[in-house]
Amino acid sequence: MHTNYYFLRQLAPALTERLRGYRVAVCFTQEKDELVIGLSNGSQEFWLKAQLGATFPALALPETFQRARANSVDLFPALLGEQVESVAAWPQDRVLQVNFRSGARLVFKLYGPRPNAIFRTAPDAPAQLFQQKLLADAELKPQAKALPLATGKLPPPLADLPLRYLRTQGYDLAPAETKTRLVNQVLAQLEKPAHYYIIQFEGRTRLSLLPLGDILETLPGHDPVAALRRFVPMALGRRALEMETRQLRQLLERRADEAGTAAVHARKRLHALAHEAGYRHTADLIMAHLHEIPARAEQIEVLDFYTNQPKVIKLKPNEKPQLTAENLYRKGKNQQIEERQLTERIARREAEALTALERLEEMDTLPALAELRGLRAWRKLHGLDPAVPGAKVPGELPFKVFEDRGFTILVGRSAENNDLLTQKYAHKEDLWLHAKDVAGSHVVIRHRAGQTIPEPVVEHAAMLAGWYSKRQHDTLCPVTVTPKKFVRKPRGARPGQVLVERERVILVKPGNPFDRDEDK
Repeated sequence: MHTNYYFLRQLAPALTERLRGYRVAVCFTQEKDELVIGLSNGSQEFWLKAQLGATFPALALPETFQRARANSVDLFPALLGEQVESVAAWPQDRVLQVNFRSGARLVFKLYGPRPNAIFRTAPDAPAQLFQQKLLADAELKPQAKALPLATGKLPPPLADLPLRYLRTQGYDLAPAETKTRLVNQVLAQLEKPAHYYIIQFEGRTRLSLLPLGDILETLPGHDPVAALRRFVPMALGRRALEMETRQLRQLLERRADEAGTAAVHARKRLHALAHEAGYRHTADLIMAHLHEIPARAEQIEVLDFYTNQPKVIKLKPNEKPQLTAENLYRKGKNQQIEERQLTERIARREAEALTALERLEEMDTLPALAELRGLRAWRKLHGLDPAVPGAKVPGELPFKVFEDRGFTILVGRSAENNDLLTQKYAHKEDLWLHAKDVAGSHVVIRHRAGQTIPEPVVEHAAMLAGWYSKRQHDTLCPVTVTPKKFVRKPRGARPGQVLVERERVILVKPGNPFDRDEDK
């Protein structure tokens, strides 16, 4: 609440008492989003440092300040020498205004996402902006008067902490009369707080006018300047710990969610394989009834000796039944491999989810993680160190990732991502696929030394190439298949555009054979 109206309306008279008659001696910036103003009455100095970044807008009041010799730039030259008359808070707003005896004014707009400082040499003079991109701030004006409070409604400037406090007092389920009484009680506390509280609430260090969350310090309510001087340095010092804790928690929650989802999808696929008639089952029926199958038959109906029920088997009229059975036996073997891989995948992903959840529990219980040094050491111990901001965790790939019979299939996400996949990640012996003659994702099957990529893997990758292309809803899709060494990018080509020098084309039905079981 250090930028909230109820705090600013107490800070304003305190600053007026301290600063009336002081003159502006210096006004400069030496760090991004920071405005420093030094004032003096001839014998004493007063420093005001405005933090005007979107992440933590604040007015800091350091007792001393040392200006840097380099990288320091003077601002608002017309402000120098101006003498303070008063400081005022705009009604029901997060704005503090410093009024000077000449009629000049300096406004600090402390809105969370877009704070600013606006200086005018006179009420009707053009505005000079600290954050010059926020052009609309040149027209910023206070409300003429406070808006009346509607029946059953909370005051607009009440902010989130008082609302949370009201809920701890049973506000949500209370009758109308009790709600009005609770709001009036809270407003009385906000207008004349007995104490200021520095609290830890939902992972952030905050200044509150009400006791809420974990109270770190309790400060006298008669001196908002002292409270601000204590709070801002503490909050800035704890921001790194809070930010890294929040990022680490989000990382672990995401890992647990992704691993759990992947395990569920793999289990569904395994269940489907276990409850559908397998390839070997069908092949056995063909071979058992081989003498009954007429030449060039498209299907036969036989008695299934596994279920004792009639079963229709589709055949290829141009293929001998023995060859069809042979192909089904081979697919049956691959199906067994897929079942084994799915079982292994379920165990691995469930273990990953459990580990992530255990780490989250540790974050809530280990005292060492309450300090930045301890948090970083624990993070490094468990391999959770972040790379450069925005970089991938080791082992992660910036593509859609599928596993099929021990082979990895990578699918590009966009034109630029396709270039990254084909030009940077794919090796010359990898197999490259793309829906023919339409826009779509590049698909790469990673080569494994000494192993030939099975046709079912190629077929599944081709289905993905069709699915992630403009032919997604076609009945059949022609897909280009070629070793990556025959794919090159011509000079000046658009993102994702390549030239294929040698290819074979297969026809597949577009789809995701992995039931959306993606790693990413």
